[in-house]
Amino acid sequence: MKAKLGMSPIAWWNDDLVELSDDVSLEECLRQSRSAGFTGMEMGRRFPQDPKLMLPILKAADVTLCGGWFSGTLVDESLESNQTRIKPMIELFKAVNAPCIVYGEMGRSIQGDRSKPLATKPKLSASEMRAYGKKLSAFSDWVHAQGMPLTYHHHMAAVVETEPELDLFMENSTIPLLFDAGHMAFAGGDVMRTIDKHHKRITHVHVKDVRLDVIKKLDRAKQSFLDAVALGAFTVPGDGSLDFGAIVNKFADYGYEGWFVVEAEQDPKKNPPLKMAQVGYTELMRVMTAAGYTVETQGFPNA
Repeated sequence: MKAKLGMSPIAWWNDDLVELSDDVSLEECLRQSRSAGFTGMEMGRRFPQDPKLMLPILKAADVTLCGGWFSGTLVDESLESNQTRIKPMIELFKAVNAPCIVYGEMGRSIQGDRSKPLATKPKLSASEMRAYGKKLSAFSDWVHAQGMPLTYHHHMAAVVETEPELDLFMENSTIPLLFDAGHMAFAGGDVMRTIDKHHKRITHVHVKDVRLDVIKKLDRAKQSFLDAVALGAFTVPGDGSLDFGAIVNKFADYGYEGWFVVEAEQDPKKNPPLKMAQVGYTELMRVMTAAGYTVETQGFPNA
């Protein structure tokens, strides 16, 4: 079985918490992650939006663009408005041969609002979830027809956060799933059981680790998702509480092949991104080799 290892630039620059951002260039971010061993990087705010500008940067770094977040609003807004907003991203991702676009629901979400406690996260009724799932399926089908796969990211502080919410969403949709171990653990779900239930739809994986001691101390009636991030709720595999040996084995058992992406936002001053990248890569290589994966070492195609 083959797998690819990527990172998210959120370890270097955090779009929601400026204080958790290192003042490093895109080129330096790519250089550090590649030196740690990662061959892919998801898109962040410092990436150019023109493929003629992006491709030479990726080639020079020997890195593939391995995905990127689209801030969707389908829970409240129309298919047409979201189609209009995502069209440039589809064309960009096709031009740089990215594997997928990651759909993150921002409608009603409190994930970027530090004034909103975790306990006030939005909730959908069963009928609302059915309608939402149908809408996401139609959107996913349309994006795929444009030549770019779409995958859905369940997320803390959003309308699909908990294990039961994800189960209901999956039951009422056909969109592929991005599975994020850290977000599911933070939400109180069973990581292994969730993979068992939804493995047939998982097309992209975020290997985010968590510090459960930090999460357990949170006052969810008073503290927000961003408060949790600032306190260090997330980290890389090998530095947190989750058993990625068991998680990766589970994916191997189901024959998953594709990207495993480290997305671990935390304070770069307390947890230097290069050091964290090295820790995450070392741990992932250990558990993936043990699970029978061959990790691809080529970055940019024909670099």
